Amino acid sequence: MTTATPHSTVIRAALLMLASTLFFGLMAVAIRLASTSLHAFEIAFFRNLFGVVAALPLLVRHGPGLLRTTQLPRYLLRCVIGIGSMLASFWAIAHLPLAQSIALTYSTPLFVTVLAVWLLGEQVRLRRWLAVIVGFLGVLVIVRPGTSGFSFASLVAIVAAVLSGIVSIHIKQLSATEPADRIVLWTTMLWVPMSLIPALAVWEWPRGITWLWVAAAGLMGTGGHMLWTRALKLGDVSALTPISFMQLPVVSVAAYFLFDETLDRYTIAGALVIFGANAYIAHREAQLARRAATAAPVEAARPAE
Repeated sequence: MTTATPHSTVIRAALLMLASTLFFGLMAVAIRLASTSLHAFEIAFFRNLFGVVAALPLLVRHGPGLLRTTQLPRYLLRCVIGIGSMLASFWAIAHLPLAQSIALTYSTPLFVTVLAVWLLGEQVRLRRWLAVIVGFLGVLVIVRPGTSGFSFASLVAIVAAVLSGIVSIHIKQLSATEPADRIVLWTTMLWVPMSLIPALAVWEWPRGITWLWVAAAGLMGTGGHMLWTRALKLGDVSALTPISFMQLPVVSVAAYFLFDETLDRYTIAGALVIFGANAYIAHREAQLARRAATAAPVEAARPAE
C-alpha cells in the first residue's frame, strides 16, 4: 500500500484548508443576508441546528461507535470557547462591513502564536515575536482606535479572533487522539443547546427566504468545519491558517454585489500587513520543523555517553 509523502500531505492539507476557507466565506455571506431580519444569536443557533443535520451522515457512515470518547470534558471546554467565538463573530459580521469583519479574523494566527507559548509551552524567538507585533499593527490600521472609523463591533471581532485562536489549539490537541469526524459530530451536537440559551433571549421565528440563509449558513459552516478539522489533523496550525486570507476576495466580491460595500484603504492595508506577518510566521514554523526533522535522526544515531 502506498503511503503519502510528507510533501503530498502538506499539499492535501493546504487544499483542504483552502476549500474550508471558501465554505466559511459563503457562510459569512449567508449570515449577513440573514442578519437583515434576524438577530445574530439566533442565526448562530440555526447555523448549529442545520449543521447537525449536515453532520448526521457521519453517524450513519461510522455507526454509533463514532460517539465513543474519553475526551468529553475537553470537548465541553472546546465547545464553550467555540460558542463564545461564534457569537462574537456572527455579531461582528452583522454590524461591520463584511470585508472588515473577515479581515480582522486574520489576526487569529497571531493569537495562536502567542497562545501557543502560554498553553503549549512553545518557544517563540525574536523574529517571530517581531512578526506578531507587525501583525498587530495591521489590526490597529483596520480598527483605527481614537478615530471616527473606530467601532465597538471591531473589538467584538477581535475577541472572536482570540477565542478562535484558543479553539485552533484545542482542535490540534484533540486531533492527536480523536478522528476528525468525531470532533465535528461532538462539536456540532454540543453547540446546539449551548447556542439555544442566548438565542432564546432574542427569539423570533425566521420568515420567508431567511430560512434559506440560516440553512445555508449551517450547511456551509459544517462543511467548512469538516474540511478545517481534516486540514489541521494533517498540517501545522500556524502554517495553514494564513490560507484563510483567500476568504477576503470571496466576501469582498459578494459584499460589493449584494450589499453595495467596497473595500476601504485601511482594511486593504491592514489585511496585507496581517497577511505578511502570518506568512512570515508560517515560513519560520516550516523552517524550524524541517530543522527538527533533520536533527532527529542525528540525535537518534548518536551513542549514549
